[in-house]
Formats: sequence, C-alpha cells, structure tokens
Amino acid sequence: MVFSSMTFLWLFLPVVFVLCLLIRKPKYQNILLLIFSLFFYAWGMPYYVILLLVSVIINWICGVWMEKWEKGRTVVLIVSIVANLGLLGYFKYANFILNTIDALIPGGNTLPRLNIGLPIGISFFTFQAMSYVIDLYRGEYKAQKNPLNLALYISFFPQLIAGPIVKYRDVNKQIVERTVTGEKIALGFRRFIYGLAKKVIISNILAISVDRIYATDMTRVNSALAWTAAICYTLQIYYDFSGYSDMAIGLGRMFGFDFLENFNYPYISSSIKEFWRRWHISMSSWFREYLYIPLGGNRKGKIRTYINLFIVFAATGLWHGASWNFVGWGLFHGFFIILERLGFGKLLEKSKILSRIYCLLVVIVGWVFFRANDTGTAIEIIKRMFMPWQYNSGNMILGVIMNAKTLLITFIAIIACGPVQQIFKIKALEKVAAKWKNSLPEAIVLALLLFYSITLLANDAYNPFIYFRF
Repeated sequence: MVFSSMTFLWLFLPVVFVLCLLIRKPKYQNILLLIFSLFFYAWGMPYYVILLLVSVIINWICGVWMEKWEKGRTVVLIVSIVANLGLLGYFKYANFILNTIDALIPGGNTLPRLNIGLPIGISFFTFQAMSYVIDLYRGEYKAQKNPLNLALYISFFPQLIAGPIVKYRDVNKQIVERTVTGEKIALGFRRFIYGLAKKVIISNILAISVDRIYATDMTRVNSALAWTAAICYTLQIYYDFSGYSDMAIGLGRMFGFDFLENFNYPYISSSIKEFWRRWHISMSSWFREYLYIPLGGNRKGKIRTYINLFIVFAATGLWHGASWNFVGWGLFHGFFIILERLGFGKLLEKSKILSRIYCLLVVIVGWVFFRANDTGTAIEIIKRMFMPWQYNSGNMILGVIMNAKTLLITFIAIIACGPVQQIFKIKALEKVAAKWKNSLPEAIVLALLLFYSITLLANDAYNPFIYFRF
C-alpha cells in the first residue's frame, strides 16, 4: 500500500485517524497504530511481515539483554549488528554478491541464484532498529521493556517503507506520552497534501517522460533527449522522495508525532558537502553517526579521513541498491566531497553562481548513474550529454516526449525546488509568506491540489515510487 493510492486515502487513513481520535490514551493508541502498521506493511506481501516482526523481536531481546548483562554489552551489540546486517544482506544483497563473484570467475554463471523477493523498506526499518541498539549501548536511554512500543517505533506506517529514518531517541518520549491538538492535525493535513501534490502532480508526470527515454534504444537518443532525461529525473526523484517525506511528516503530526525534516532544498547547494546536508538528511546523519565517526571521522589525519569518506559513500550507494551503478553513484559523490576538502571548496566560495552551477551539474550527472539500469547505459547517456556532436542523429522527437503539460510541470518543478524559497528569504517578502500560511487562499489552493491529485489517481495515472526498492 502506498500513500498515493485510493485505498490508503479513502479507506486506511480515514479509519485509522477516526479510531485514534476516539481512543485518546497513547497506550491504547499505540496498540491500534501497531496493528494497522503491520496490516499496512502486509498489504500485497503478507509473508514479509514475519521478517519485520523477527527484526523487532531480535532488537527487543538484544536491548533488554544489553541492559541486564553489563559486562557483555559489547558482545550483545555485535550480535545485534550481525543479526540486522545478516537479514539485510541475505534479502537484499545475496544475489548481488553471487553475480559479482560469477563476473570475476572465468566462464561465469556457475553459482546458483536465490529466489528472493526484496522486502519493501527493509533498509529503512533495519537502520532504525540498529540505531536503537547502538544508542542504547552508548547509554543515551534505557532499554524499552515493552516490546509493543519498540515494535511501533520500528513499524510505524508513516515512515516504515520509505523513511525518514527516525532515531529512537527522537521519538521515545512521544511513544509513551504525546498530545494531539487541532493545530497539529491541521498542520499535518497541510503538509500531507503538499507532499501528495508533489508526488502525484509533479513527480509522476515527469516520470512518464523519463521512463520513455530510458526505455528507448540508445541509438535513437540524441543530446537533447539525454539532457531532458537527466534534468527531468533530477526533478522527479526530488519531488518523489521529498513528497513522500512530507506526507510521512504530515501523517506523524496527525497522530501526535514530530519527525525531523528530511529535505532542505538541496538543489540550491553550492557544494556537494552542502548538498548532503540538505538531501535525505536522516540517512546522511545516520551514516555520519554510526559509520563515519566510528571509523575515526576526520580525527586521524587526512589520508584516513579520505578513506573513511570513500567507505561511507560506497556504503551510501550500496544502501540504495544491490548494483554496481549505485556504488558508482556513491563513489562519484565521495570523489567530489574529497576534492572539495583538498581545496576546491575554497575556490567555490569565491563565486556563488559558479559554485551552484558546479554542484547542480555534479548532482545531475550523478543521478544518471542512479537511474540507469546499469553502468553501461549511464555512460551512454552521459556521452550523449557532453558530446552532442557525435550523437545528433537520434530520431526520437523531443516534442512527443515533452508535451505542453509536461513542459508546464517542469517549469513549476524548477521554480519550486529552491529559487522561490530563496526569494522569500528577503525580509520584505517574509511577511507575505507568513500571511499566506494558514490563510483562506492557501486553504483553497490546498483543496484544489487535493482534488486534482485524487482526480489523477482515480484515472489510474502512472504512480511509481522510486524509494520503495530501498
């Protein structure tokens, strides 16, 4: 089940929301939310809910065990990490490892493959479970004695299948005690509708053009189409994922939870370092806290720092998908992070315009590796982007791919992903923005956005979700 589905919007959400309003005590709300969260996850793939419950049980036992066995805390931590990564590795990376080994063996294709489906959201709920045990080991809180509360933290449906990655320390008190106010509910609905519109009206429409170009024989793709695919995907993935995060944060507020922000207009960044402070913030902070700093961070000299950064960005790429093009995407970003540390970052500070053009160009090229089915396809797209004189004979018609509706959506997507927000930072315009928020005109716009989004969904509009596979 996805947030942008008629089943969720017309049945699941209204039922859960009304029942939670009737059940005022958090203790009983938690039981209700847990039941519906498990049902939400089981929708379409019921047997994988067992895997989710296994993850909950393992981490609950490890947490209680760690608190009781003071001298063996490190042993328990290792057991927990091995168990979590073992589940993730088996279900997500087993065939990737076998494929890689086969590729290195002359003759290849000799190893058997495992018939394993990828459990939705396994990377997200595994990382949440690991952060719970690791922070418990560090003494940041007491172990959660109630397994139902820990189960709700790991499986809560707003952030279960596509994040944001919520740390236990940020919501542990809210699980036990929280207040749902009319203002919070209104803000939650407001945020949810904006997120739904970003996903359905912008991302889904751009996805049609992107997928058509990538599904075409490369001999028919010229430079203009390659750039169109790259730019449209850059916008598609932002509105897809940030839209989902907006919906998750909005849903959390509707049920009394405050989740941290996950995006902060990353496409206005002036360096790749800044980009990763603004893009998928919950994942970036997770890798910083639980991998980069434990590896030594920047405390053990420059060479070790660069090695740590390469490890982190390789892991970041691999976290997104069991394929070498994802690893390449991660290392591509890691390369520019290190380049900026070597002194290029100081040069970027001399020109805001050039630094932003540089950052956006790196990000767009990186997304080509991310979107392509394999590294070879990514390289072909990039060659067409930067060597147009060699690939000007493609016979696909750009006007067919980018019709008037798609061009309008692209224009809206570009101006709404950062430039307009930057303009409204001017003090003279801040009052206008403040008056707009929660005003009658905004309420009318929200109603229209909701109506149009539902209309598109009712007409079986194309509705892919990029981050489901992670």
